[in-house]
Amino acid sequence: MDYDLTIDEKRVYADRTGADEVLIAAEQGLVVASLSDDRVGEFGIDHRAAVRDVAATADRRAVATESDVLVGDYDPTDFGPAAAVGFDGETLLAAAPDGRVARLDDTWTTLGEVDTPRAVDGGMIAAESGVHQVVDDGLRSVGLGGVYDVHGRGMPLAATDDGLYRLGNGWMDDVSGSFSVVGADADDDRAHAVGEAGLFARVAVGDWRPVETPVDGIVDVAFTGMAAVAVTADGTLLADAGDGWRTRELGVTGVSRLAVQT
Repeated sequence: MDYDLTIDEKRVYADRTGADEVLIAAEQGLVVASLSDDRVGEFGIDHRAAVRDVAATADRRAVATESDVLVGDYDPTDFGPAAAVGFDGETLLAAAPDGRVARLDDTWTTLGEVDTPRAVDGGMIAAESGVHQVVDDGLRSVGLGGVYDVHGRGMPLAATDDGLYRLGNGWMDDVSGSFSVVGADADDDRAHAVGEAGLFARVAVGDWRPVETPVDGIVDVAFTGMAAVAVTADGTLLADAGDGWRTRELGVTGVSRLAVQT
């Protein structure tokens, strides 16, 4: 069911229920869903255009599309086609399909280039060429290769084609095998990753355990204050607040990413 509410209406709903907003990047557009604990409330397409990536802070959001990076009320920023977006604190970063990485100040400032960028988080960029970190007005390679996703805040984590890694005294291999997704909460207490063997949850530093899910095909994970949240490529939203996974079909396809706005 597509309620197709305006963002202001959704925020009124969220304020009334104490819900969080989950933002889902899909080929039909950006879906915004209200989530209270593990229960999905109102949801609908808030911006109709294919979305490749989405990122959010408490009061800001950014959307990567095939033509531009959009902010605020989906205002253009003249970045051009975008593959990934992410926030480093309150600073917006974006990566283009051709590898250009830039920071949005009053205008875009190019920081450098990487090979095949795939994700941006907390000042780190996941790319085929490895993990790259924003340093002043440039980029620094911090190792690895074949990186599909990165959690760049707190204890950095990287999902690669040969393992799940954490950054300590160098990169340490936590789990072997191909991984495509990794994410942790704001306090770095909870973390999930998706690999060829399915979903994993971190139970202690360096200790990850498989997690059963009611559906396969998870393409991204995130966390609210109460729940772990995931989404599949064919538009199933999952939430677990401690009593098992609840699911909700969103009626969209080609899902690539999600973000949580609390």
